[in-house]
Amino acid sequence: MAVHLRLLRTGAKKQPYYRIVATDSRRSRDGRFLEIVGTYNPIAKPAEVKVFEDKLTTWLNQGAQPTDTVRSLLTQIGFIEKYSKAKRGEDVTEMALKTTINERPKKTRKMRKAAVAKAETEEASEAPDQTEETKEAEQSDETPTEQ
Repeated sequence: MAVHLRLLRTGAKKQPYYRIVATDSRRSRDGRFLEIVGTYNPIAKPAEVKVFEDKLTTWLNQGAQPTDTVRSLLTQIGFIEKYSKAKRGEDVTEMALKTTINERPKKTRKMRKAAVAKAETEEASEAPDQTEETKEAEQSDETPTEQ
């Protein structure tokens, strides 16, 4: 049985709340699971991630594979680094995990328009410089031909 660490969605409509669970890889997303190893609340600002380190370590030692999203969350709170150091035998007693993560801001229409406008102004400012160089080159080409 291949065990994966993945998110199980709970919460109301448009108010997601996730549990990080160890589950058989063949089960559905919200299906039966083996054990809850943490939670993730993306609605809170900043987003909250809580993990049970002992349970998570046990499952990783048994060969459970985290999904890309769970791996990203664990990396952002510092668990992956702590786990790898502990596995190498280094002292990790002073390492504390973060409980919140900063999500990147979503691009709104205004932000996209501002980015496009900025790119256009940069292109426009570069274009006159090129035309001046070409004019100078043309003038220098014309002067020798006039002699």
